[in-house]
Amino acid sequence: MVDNRYATALVISCVLSVLATVYLSVAVGTQHWYQYTSPPVRGEANISELRSLHDEFMEGEFDEKTYSDTLFRLNGTIGLWWRCVLVPSHTHWYKESDPKMVMKCVSFTLTQQFTPKYKEPGNHNSGEDMLRTYLWRCQFLLPLISLGLVVLAGLIGFCACLCHSLTPTLGIGMLHLLAGLCTLATVCCYLAGMDLLHRVSVLPDKVDGSLGWSLYLALISSPLHMMAAALLVWAARSHSQNYYRMTAYRVA
Repeated sequence: MVDNRYATALVISCVLSVLATVYLSVAVGTQHWYQYTSPPVRGEANISELRSLHDEFMEGEFDEKTYSDTLFRLNGTIGLWWRCVLVPSHTHWYKESDPKMVMKCVSFTLTQQFTPKYKEPGNHNSGEDMLRTYLWRCQFLLPLISLGLVVLAGLIGFCACLCHSLTPTLGIGMLHLLAGLCTLATVCCYLAGMDLLHRVSVLPDKVDGSLGWSLYLALISSPLHMMAAALLVWAARSHSQNYYRMTAYRVA
């Protein structure tokens, strides 16, 4: 029979785990990790340039410099799997004082995720930037590993419930701890990668960058997983100690 304290800890840890998994899933599937705020466009020359950037962004070949410049100029947002720009909904928008804006997005393919980064974005002769390359790969692989660990922990927990056993609880707690660390590492890799990108790129004047809500969701999910892990480990250790004490008492 499970003590009420352990049952409460298990229920709270399950709630925390579900919340953390939902937050991380939403963060991975959305593009609002980092967003740029660009000044309004003025002049026919600038309008033509932005049209060409938009067309290249949507239909051109994948190139880090091209899509980065477009994100800088068109109020772009970038996530782990999506890059988006904010553009007018129709072609004669420059004749209106307040045109209606829509967001258009392009996903990163799996091949593009493994594309190497260069010391000078867009210049393949500048040499591969190993640090940025592996930071980029880690930032999209680590959250998938984190979600996989939570799913594995959930399956083990389900089987433990069917068997009416608390034995696997310690292992489930360690899986949640690893998931939380992977999520935290994802955020760190993303922030480091964006900082390095801004160092090797030239941002246009009056373009500001800021962190988006998707990144904050991922950041929140990490301590939630760790708190769930702490409750699970506490419940497993305390239950184990009490079980051995009761066994020793009965033997005596």
